[in-house]
Amino acid sequence: MAVKIRLMRMGKKKQPTYRVVVADGRSPRDGRFIEVIGRYDPRQEPSIVEIDNERALGWLQKGAQPTDPVRKLLEISGAWSQFKVAKGDIHTIAAKPAPKTAKPTPELTEPEPEPAMVEAAVETAEAVVDEVTEDAAVETEEPSA
Repeated sequence: MAVKIRLMRMGKKKQPTYRVVVADGRSPRDGRFIEVIGRYDPRQEPSIVEIDNERALGWLQKGAQPTDPVRKLLEISGAWSQFKVAKGDIHTIAAKPAPKTAKPTPELTEPEPEPAMVEAAVETAEAVVDEVTEDAAVETEEPSA
């Protein structure tokens, strides 16, 4: 008998809440179950995840297989990491794969500007700033009549 830990849909139409249940893998989604070990309410802000970690850990150690959504909920509640530690897979939790760093391709990188071009742009900008400040000084020196 394949035992699964999965979600059982509850609630009204378009207002789902879920129970986290341990059930025979052959039974229907909302059918017979062995035990209720938690609940999940995704509509609340923030989502409510209540799982009895001791019961979940016990079922995991007995060989129950969680579905992917339930595995994520078990990670949130902390039961999955407890199970991995008890199983002896400590290094799989601590050592996450390093993100791959993409090497820039030559055609996508911008070329370095030449120093002469940079100096010319700085001189032009300084000249514009000087003109604007001189114009502002001339406007403020005019006597009011």
